[in-house]
Amino acid sequence: MTKIVTQTNCPELKLVNQGKVRDIYDLGEHLLIVTRDRISAFDVIMNEGIPQKGYVLTQVSKFWFDMMGDIIPNHLISTEVDDFPAITHQYRDQLEGRSMLTKKASPLPIECIVRGYLSGSGWKEYQEKGSVCGIKLPVGILESGKLAEPIFTPSTKAELGEHDENISFAQAAELCGTELTQKVSDISIQIYERARDYAASKGIIIADTKFEFGMFGDQLIWIDEATTPDSSRFWPSDQYEAGRGQASFDKQFLRDYLETLDWGKTAPAPQLPKEIVLKTSEKYLEALKRLTC
Repeated sequence: MTKIVTQTNCPELKLVNQGKVRDIYDLGEHLLIVTRDRISAFDVIMNEGIPQKGYVLTQVSKFWFDMMGDIIPNHLISTEVDDFPAITHQYRDQLEGRSMLTKKASPLPIECIVRGYLSGSGWKEYQEKGSVCGIKLPVGILESGKLAEPIFTPSTKAELGEHDENISFAQAAELCGTELTQKVSDISIQIYERARDYAASKGIIIADTKFEFGMFGDQLIWIDEATTPDSSRFWPSDQYEAGRGQASFDKQFLRDYLETLDWGKTAPAPQLPKEIVLKTSEKYLEALKRLTC
């Protein structure tokens, strides 16, 4: 996997959605989700592709989807191009290793975030309010501090270029209904706890992670990506120390670099030095290797 794919070009397929890093094609009965090598930070898409990033995200997702199948069904049918409809095979060079054939589901209108440690927007909110998404937390938790129990902290789904907003359980229930919100909260925490414990055995702390769910007919299923370095904070456990920001296997490394620049965190994105691009790629690849080897 050496080709960098920053955009797909599959003219015989029906492109129905192009997100920050994923292109979604409608194949009739199923969807084809292709993960490009783009990377975003502060909701701005960088110009440079990150080598093998799309491959890493797809393979990590497959790994977790397979592991969590007894907790909740998911949308994944196959990641092998040979299993895809024949019309897609001509685009193998763009699809190999980085694409998923999936069920079609209707996504829920919330992001389901579980936090086991206090970082990012959760840390900022805690400093201001002593709570996260309406959940009151004990006084004195440090930055990157471990919580006594993981918490469910949903957010809105922002349009491309906008920022997601943390919301309370009650606000999520207004969007999804109380029963369904409670169900995705319970499932999200169950998945997180299993992933957290497994990753810990591989020297990785999963500080937090974001899930998406959808309805497949009348069945709730797990969709999108699964506990990847894009949707989670992965920290090397041997370097962990509460009270500061952490080294990471995810795009926090890129965010930290961007914080050193005189840049307003709005488009256009700054040019990334080659060493930042390659180091970011190395961190994604190390996360995949640790989890799956």
